[in-house]
Amino acid sequence: MKILFVMPKVGSWATHGKHVAPNQLYAHWASYVREKGYADVSVIDGKAMEIPMDEMVQMVKDKNPDVVVMGEQLHSYGGYGVLRHFNEASRKIKAALPKTKLIFGGLWYSAMPTQTLDENPAVDYIVMGEEESFFDLLEAIAKNKPIKDVAGVASRVDGKAVLGPHKPLLQDLDSLPLPAYDLFPMDRYVGHTHWKPFVDMVTSRGCPSACTFCYEWDQYDPRHPSDFLTWRAKSPERVIEELNLLHNKYGVKVVVIQDDNFNVDPARVQKFCELKKASNNPIKWVSLGRAVDWVNCEKILPLMKETGLFTGVFGIEVTTPEELKKIAKGITIEQIKKTIEILRKNDIAVVADIMMGFDYDTEAIIKQRYEFTDMVDPDILWIGYVTPAPNSPMWKMSLKKNWIDPKKVDFSQWDFLHPVIPTDHLSIEELGRLGSWCMREFFSKPGRINRIMESDFDILAKLCFQDVMAGVGKWEAGATKGEVHV
Repeated sequence: MKILFVMPKVGSWATHGKHVAPNQLYAHWASYVREKGYADVSVIDGKAMEIPMDEMVQMVKDKNPDVVVMGEQLHSYGGYGVLRHFNEASRKIKAALPKTKLIFGGLWYSAMPTQTLDENPAVDYIVMGEEESFFDLLEAIAKNKPIKDVAGVASRVDGKAVLGPHKPLLQDLDSLPLPAYDLFPMDRYVGHTHWKPFVDMVTSRGCPSACTFCYEWDQYDPRHPSDFLTWRAKSPERVIEELNLLHNKYGVKVVVIQDDNFNVDPARVQKFCELKKASNNPIKWVSLGRAVDWVNCEKILPLMKETGLFTGVFGIEVTTPEELKKIAKGITIEQIKKTIEILRKNDIAVVADIMMGFDYDTEAIIKQRYEFTDMVDPDILWIGYVTPAPNSPMWKMSLKKNWIDPKKVDFSQWDFLHPVIPTDHLSIEELGRLGSWCMREFFSKPGRINRIMESDFDILAKLCFQDVMAGVGKWEAGATKGEVHV
């Protein structure tokens, strides 16, 4: 069986400049099924190679695979903005190769399998589960077994979408083989225009929190959204094994650990850093985490810095105790302030984001949110618009308020940088204007610019700051004029 993973040419977030990394869903799924015996596995990365859609479809046609796989695990390429490219590619590939089976998985599709199959006849199967479900689906196709019985897979029976049984989550992530980086053009990946060679990594799955707005709700079987709350992690030893592979074989210099909660377990982070130091791995890295988790790692921040951490990312989101409780963020105002304090004390650049577009938001609330953020003074500000993720509490609320119609989602706008739903008090247009005001205010202060550029931060953090600043105009054009970038 010939299995081909296809990544269409897509853009990047306005504030990310040139940003492209190996598709982690493909890297994990490909390595898993290859280890299980499917040797003929390949990848076309149209984003990295900048291949136009029609040329990419011709390349697929020339390869004539039995199976084409599309989807994404990370939202860092542009949120749901990538989905329109997957959908278009699937229709064109099916027209060119009607006998080839098309499989979708990952963000959105896992949580919206029935809708996807109903609306896109080109797609044959949706994988709602993980590597094991994907392998089981390939086995069923190869052995002509009933697909409807495959756990974690959605298919059609007599033209009607049906869901297979729920597939329990894989608990031991160390049992997975290392990602199949050998299938990718590893010399073509870059982050924030200046970080290269570059890779996004995934070292854990799920989250112990349950933020009402979180995009990660969309990666799980719609019948079992609680799967999202099961946090599973690779061991520090396995993470270092992957880092050493990336450095020794591919010369990677910069990695963003894209786990939303890499630092949930300080003991795990400490062991990771000790192993990285012992192995003399020089890769510099960025980590994401909640404020409470950064505070819990305060004692080991010097070690994290010593082993290459140059930027810490966390979500402020909202700025009053009442709001934090309302969105189930699980942090406090004091922890927000403390996170910025301890990261800066260790010369680790601070990236923080705030969100706008919650149902109760008013102009006064949003301006207060900005004023708080301006006061606590992160180095880089990212503003995200509430974009309802399937299965999330925010999705369910938006459906009740008739703010979204799942059948009419314009994925070109659903990238978290375009306002897509109103609030009880503000229109989409007003949200766009307020976001633009916040971005201009934050990045127009000479004192902040001078402080960052004259700081002892790693040059990679300063280059990231420059890249974000260069994209503010594009960000505003997206928020206020609907300009599309992904």
